[in-house]
Amino acid sequence: MTTVIDPLHTERPTDVVRRLLDTAKAEGRNALTAPEAKQLCDVYGIPVPKEGLATSAEEAVTLAEGMGFPVVMKIVSPQILHKTEARGVLVGLQNADAVRQGFEAIMENARAYDPGADLIGVQVQQMLQSGVEVIVGSITDPSFGKLVAFGLGGVLVEVLKDITFRLAPVRREEALSMLDGIQAAEMLKGVRGGKAVDHEALAEVIVNVSRLVDEVPEIVELDLNPVFARENGATAADVRVVLDFAARTPRYRPSQEQIVRQMNRIMKPEAVAVIGASAEDGKIGNSVMKNLINGGYKGEIYPIHPKADNILGYRAYKSVKDVPGDIDVAVFAIPAKFVAQALDEVGEKKIPGAVLIPSGFAETGNVEGQEEIVAIARKHDVRLMGPNIYGFYYTPKNLCATFCTPYDVKGKAALSSQSGGIGMAIIGFSRSAKMGVSAIVGLGNKSDIDEDDLLYFFEQDDNTQVVAMHCEDLKDGRAFAEAAKQVSKKKPVVVLKAGRTALGARAASSHTGALAGNDRIYEDVLRQSGVVRARSLQDLLQFARGIPVLPTPKGENVVIITGAGGSGVLLSDACVDNGLSLMAMPPDLDAAFRKFIPPFGAAGNPVDITGGEPPSTYQNTIRLGLEDDRIHALILGYWHTIITPPMVFAKLVIEVKEEMKAKGIEKPIVASLAGDVQVEEAASHLYDHGVVAYPYTTETPVAVLGAKYKWARAAGLV
Repeated sequence: MTTVIDPLHTERPTDVVRRLLDTAKAEGRNALTAPEAKQLCDVYGIPVPKEGLATSAEEAVTLAEGMGFPVVMKIVSPQILHKTEARGVLVGLQNADAVRQGFEAIMENARAYDPGADLIGVQVQQMLQSGVEVIVGSITDPSFGKLVAFGLGGVLVEVLKDITFRLAPVRREEALSMLDGIQAAEMLKGVRGGKAVDHEALAEVIVNVSRLVDEVPEIVELDLNPVFARENGATAADVRVVLDFAARTPRYRPSQEQIVRQMNRIMKPEAVAVIGASAEDGKIGNSVMKNLINGGYKGEIYPIHPKADNILGYRAYKSVKDVPGDIDVAVFAIPAKFVAQALDEVGEKKIPGAVLIPSGFAETGNVEGQEEIVAIARKHDVRLMGPNIYGFYYTPKNLCATFCTPYDVKGKAALSSQSGGIGMAIIGFSRSAKMGVSAIVGLGNKSDIDEDDLLYFFEQDDNTQVVAMHCEDLKDGRAFAEAAKQVSKKKPVVVLKAGRTALGARAASSHTGALAGNDRIYEDVLRQSGVVRARSLQDLLQFARGIPVLPTPKGENVVIITGAGGSGVLLSDACVDNGLSLMAMPPDLDAAFRKFIPPFGAAGNPVDITGGEPPSTYQNTIRLGLEDDRIHALILGYWHTIITPPMVFAKLVIEVKEEMKAKGIEKPIVASLAGDVQVEEAASHLYDHGVVAYPYTTETPVAVLGAKYKWARAAGLV
């Protein structure tokens, strides 16, 4: 878009920005004055009112008369950012006398508020036509970097905290999505006869703010509050810009090509060295060796031990440097104090990856020790997994590079965790639920390899269909978001962010900064990146298990067919909770369903066939639901009766499903089974045949279907 510059300026836009920043830096300020902020807005096409700076009461009157009454007056001082608190703002001044008196009152109030403040003068500003008050702003998050924010503004901003975030810069489409992303979105569309605000004008303000903060790294916080959104435009009444001139060291990131190349050798090694291998039961190095051997790994295994000649039937070496062949990954099972020296030898051997099981680093306060091993790894171009981890599994290679229990059930779900305990929960659930996995990876302290490295690997891994990740933090949220946005277009990415109830708000000198609750940022950025967010460990595991089972829906219309009215109500509630759209039943389809159900049943949606119906009623209604092109997904609610026992129900569902599949019809089907213990076997049978089914719950099957829909929408498939 063409930038808008004050016609009095002859400087290029970049020169204007540089001059403003250089002046603030030279004067030791961490914020721009209001007139300076206006110049910045002019350069970036952000609409602001007519205004001028007055250093006397008479200058204020002249300015007011030139722009027309009524006017707003505000104190201008580098030390006074929150003008209202200093009683430095007056609005609705209607004549020259009011302006003269207002000037004197504002200056007097400012002196009383901060006797040491440098009072540059008073800003006289055109009073804007009223509209919906919103806030547009930006913060710089330690993990995600520059974020742009939008929400309900004015005096209610910190009370309602109705705000949404996106990574900057944002595109027009993303900016428009932000307008619908707040609870007060209906206010922007016009309520009680009011007219809708100009969405395009608001979106343009958001886009230009995001471009400004992206192109000017010194801006760490920015507020436009309030922005008056009207039916024919949007104008920022107040602008606050906070600066930070401190140099930032960019995080080390190899290229995506490098990441994939090294991760392939780490995750799919032809040769593994175990540093600290042991023949003694109870030692971590012994457990790692046994898992590699007993797990069926077919590659080379090299035990490394300073004194042993042979460990568990394998020739041992004093150092990795003594191994004659190439090594792809070294698994460390030695105390933390010996890691640095051994890692240096790994680097000299040109081994691309090190799996650091030992604890005793940053998690215990030994930050220097962790920084030392990272520096060694950087010097030799070795990628580090950990430290403080359980290791990892990659089932296509029969690889159990861990001291935990072995795992060999192969499948298409890849899972990672930052916590060892969560890793073991993943293993236990996977075994219990017969969920095949391609990989289970521990990340621990994430000194180097983290979630975005794994995402790039799993994206190109043919053995993986879905990626599910537990994390307590993201070391580089922006790098993760970029990776997730790319990968989620091809494969579902599910994330459980632990600590979501912590407020995490940082002390900040702007409204936007104070509103940036950590979890709200994660919520919005993960959604922007196409990630399906899990709210619990159970969600993470069930989504990982169920998403690959369900075919991708071709549309939004969901129909519930249930044998129990109570289940139908709960299933309907679950649909709302999970963002699913219950189809409004067309009259002809309603009539078609009624042919198969008793008069005291109910068509509509849910379709209530009642509990006393024979198997044929289930068969006929499910077949109709699959055959009709207007229906895109089915939710089944089963009620245990002797007339249609659980396994009879399960087998007939599979029979109809396979019948339709033979005709080229595949739709997602999930089922909730209510009944005695026999429903457990029936649910398991359904799951084994492609129907995501659960006993004793109406919420979980719908949540899995909702997760599939969230991914499909984000990937542009629905």
